[in-house]
Amino acid sequence: MQKNRDDIKLFSTDSSLKTDVSLDEIKTTNINILLNRVRIEKKNDFKKKILFSFLMVTVISVISIVTISN
Repeated sequence: MQKNRDDIKLFSTDSSLKTDVSLDEIKTTNINILLNRVRIEKKNDFKKKILFSFLMVTVISVISIVTISN
């Protein structure tokens, strides 16, 4: 089903939608929360890299041992 051009409104002219935003209504985020989130993400990424590296070394070692023993 396609929309007609009349259904699409790019700019609303309804005055009830226009309200004054006071400074109290603006939501802010504490910078410490953001910094902690970045630290946690870095830590998790490091753990994933270590795990991946360990698994790769293990797979390569097992393959090399199997080929050498034959």
